[in-house]
Amino acid sequence: MFWFALAVDLTAISVLSYALYFRRHGRRDLLLAYVALNTGIFAVVSMLTNQEVGLAVGFGLFGVLSILRLRSDLISQGEIGYYFTAITLGLVNAVAAQTPWIMLGLNVLLLTGLYAADHPRLLSRHLRRVMTLDVVHEDPVALRQDLEARLRGRVKRVDVTEVDYVRDLMVVDVRYLASRSDAALSSPERTVALPAWLVGNR
Repeated sequence: MFWFALAVDLTAISVLSYALYFRRHGRRDLLLAYVALNTGIFAVVSMLTNQEVGLAVGFGLFGVLSILRLRSDLISQGEIGYYFTAITLGLVNAVAAQTPWIMLGLNVLLLTGLYAADHPRLLSRHLRRVMTLDVVHEDPVALRQDLEARLRGRVKRVDVTEVDYVRDLMVVDVRYLASRSDAALSSPERTVALPAWLVGNR
């Protein structure tokens, strides 16, 4: 059963890391991280003969690695989803090796859910931007109009995260509905900032 579970796990992480993640997002470093985490979790949990102990250790590693990952490099929320799925696949395939149909079903469920949730056509016009504006708007209506003019879309929500009256700038977190042409060229998350000379004086 071990070799069958290993084959399933390697196939699943290959589909997740290359077919789904790399072809859509293109970060080679995270592709390597997903494969290493998945196979590491699978190897450690598979070495434990007691299934309950293996499950406990697996969840412990899941938590520790998640904390380390989230406190290190800056990654998007979508990449965090891939990260957790890679760990979960390794844990599921190691623990459920004795029940192959359940193991296969969970693999299909995880990969299918990730494929659908991260599909480029799903809610592609609903975008988020963190913007640094070179003006402070006191009027919420004026702020919304300014953002809609800059983004060429309909603003759904605005959260002001920083206001600096000395340098006359504000930072806002914007959720908006982009036009069809702009949505085709946009990434899900992007930071829009001031020119370099102004950022350097902050």
